[in-house]
Amino acid sequence: MGDVQQLYDQVDTDQDLYGDWQREDSLRARPLFTVLWLITLAVIGIMVLRMTPNGLDGKKYIPVVVAFVPWMACVSAVTLVCALIGRRRALAVVCTLCLLTQLCWHWGYIWTSDERTHELPSVSSLTGGSADRYARVMTLNTKNGLADAQQIVRTVREEHVEVLTLQEANTGLLQRLAAAGLGGVLPYSVVATPTGHDNGGVNVLYTAAKPVSTTGDLITIEASSVPSACVRMASRTVCFGSVHPFSPRPRNQGLWNSGLDSIAKLQSNARLFVLMGDFNSTWDHASFRFLLGDRFVDAGEQNGSWFHMTYPANITLFGGRVKVPSLVEIDHIVHDRSVVVGDLETVTISGSDHKALLGTLDVEG
Repeated sequence: MGDVQQLYDQVDTDQDLYGDWQREDSLRARPLFTVLWLITLAVIGIMVLRMTPNGLDGKKYIPVVVAFVPWMACVSAVTLVCALIGRRRALAVVCTLCLLTQLCWHWGYIWTSDERTHELPSVSSLTGGSADRYARVMTLNTKNGLADAQQIVRTVREEHVEVLTLQEANTGLLQRLAAAGLGGVLPYSVVATPTGHDNGGVNVLYTAAKPVSTTGDLITIEASSVPSACVRMASRTVCFGSVHPFSPRPRNQGLWNSGLDSIAKLQSNARLFVLMGDFNSTWDHASFRFLLGDRFVDAGEQNGSWFHMTYPANITLFGGRVKVPSLVEIDHIVHDRSVVVGDLETVTISGSDHKALLGTLDVEG
């Protein structure tokens, strides 16, 4: 009996030690999960800002914070894994709800309901001149005209680009593009009407086909004027525009909202539009979604081919040892719903702090 009692005593001792170990482990983990709860609350706060309505989403630093909403899914996913490992049920439930909400918001980047976007011809099969229903298009913010002109022209040639829109261009860049031979590929151009609201330079548009009509100021806007060229493609006439509203910096926030609202007025215009450029806004901004309305769509958001982050580009830290990745998608191809755009890709152009965004459109999709 003595041996049996010793065995029971040993078991009790082991259980006490195991219980003490569990309590100590729980105490050690408590600060970690406190931090994870704080992170989750911050994510929820950012998600609430994402729901700020048009007109109010330009206040203070709201537009800057909201631009990073897509990355919150990564934060929620990592926190969810930690919560599951640590058996924190409440935290796991909250993280799951956050993650599901974020996936719903960005479902168009993951899966497209319009399979026509995957049926477009490859770039190599496109023919020049825009006479058929297809065209390869490209947009680039040139960072005050500092972008590499030769690389722009080389990309236009290699990608069979038939419509090119540039933002923040200046006389020096236009001269370098001409010297690099852009006129031999895209002989027709429209330069925006200069105004006192030009932000970083003027907008420019180049086409391979001769436009039916052009204008240097498509709309009244408190930003760089929007040049436009209407081009005949197959049986339709498409009106292309190069846009660049102000960025949502604190000193520009009123101009940021009004610029996007001005572009939104094109919803009532009868022409068929493809608008390209640096919109200085993302799908998560209410002002950008208001711009789209029921008429326009963002090629990136409806393509089902993931995000195409365009900003920043060519930025490094610590003397060039660390390259900053592109974090936000603020350059867009916005078009009427009857137009199909697919085959999206980004290209890094030296000298610019934006990546070029390219796509293939079908005007009779």
